[in-house]
Amino acid sequence: MAKGCKVTQSPPLMTALSEEQKVELISAAIKAKDGSYSPYSKFRVGAALLASDGRIITGANIENAAYGPTICAERTAIVKAVSDGIRSFSALAVTTDVPSPISPCGVCRQVLREFCSLKEMPIFLVPAGYDPANTTDMESSIVVTDLETLLPHSFGPEQLLQPRLP
Repeated sequence: MAKGCKVTQSPPLMTALSEEQKVELISAAIKAKDGSYSPYSKFRVGAALLASDGRIITGANIENAAYGPTICAERTAIVKAVSDGIRSFSALAVTTDVPSPISPCGVCRQVLREFCSLKEMPIFLVPAGYDPANTTDMESSIVVTDLETLLPHSFGPEQLLQPRLP
């Protein structure tokens, strides 16, 4: 992370991402909030997925008056990527307008589980106000986690491949 940024990792993640990639990914998530359509909750969320080929796919939350059709930023990014044929990801960054890091909801965690590594893909939870360009930003704290931590004992595609007992 940027010099001076307090980063909390739980569990510690070994990542091949360069500092430049991390800053670019987090910056993309922050910018993605601008695409949020959240007239009801006023809770903007931005997400950025780093594809294994280096592309960054962004998403923002899109609300609906009927509430049920609302889609979160993380799912927006996944749906955009998968519909464009991208199915391998290296990292995710998520941010909102609140001062503490917010993690993906349960539905987003399950959708991420379909396409993302449980242990090897870092998930950056970025608080509002974090400025990746400001190397003296000591106030913000990014949480770095993984999908296995967020969704323990998860159900995934490999369970559907197991043999059935009579």
